[in-house]
Amino acid sequence: MKTFLFTTLFALIALLMPSSLKKRVIFFGDSITEAGVKPGGYIVRMDSMIAAQGLSSNYELAGSGVSGNKIYDLYLRLEDDVLRKEPAIVVIYIGVNDVWHKKTGGTGTDADKFEKFYTTIIKKLAEKHIKTILCTPAVIGERTDFSNEQDGDLNNYSNIIRDIAAKNNLPLVDLRKVFLDYNLKNNPGNKEAGILTTDRVHLNAKGNQLVADEIWKVLQSL
Repeated sequence: MKTFLFTTLFALIALLMPSSLKKRVIFFGDSITEAGVKPGGYIVRMDSMIAAQGLSSNYELAGSGVSGNKIYDLYLRLEDDVLRKEPAIVVIYIGVNDVWHKKTGGTGTDADKFEKFYTTIIKKLAEKHIKTILCTPAVIGERTDFSNEQDGDLNNYSNIIRDIAAKNNLPLVDLRKVFLDYNLKNNPGNKEAGILTTDRVHLNAKGNQLVADEIWKVLQSL
């Protein structure tokens, strides 16, 4: 009987726990993250995974993704969209448009500028004692033989993020590697889309779940 009462009491405490005691996690990115808060999106899926593990009282997930954003856009809206909300953790998932828009609109980001703005964002977050998780951009095309037109640039920018993570001792979710490994096993027809994406870039159901799984592995360790 006592055990039942204690269990019930702790359950009630968890339900009544103020949100201020939760770890507020902001996902900072582009249209992939903007879609992440919609039904089936990776943030919604992660929230469901957290609930299934009975950890909803520990985390408060929020998306801050804007379609078309590049690293400079994240820098410009860092104060209003992230710092003022006082998160405990920020997950940065950016880079696709910095590469992709070089071809689609001629408005991509040069590698040196990408690194400078990314590093500046990291420093501003560190100054506020906010923990940061970095993600490499996954794919612009899912062909596995490196015949996607922008594979070289995407690999280069992913290496920049890996280096920033290493230099600053920050956790990394290497989605670029994870997606390539998955496609090598599950894309024998060398299709350019339809395995983890709907259109070579944006995530389908499997892609959203994979991103949720990979980020959650790192997030729960912080």
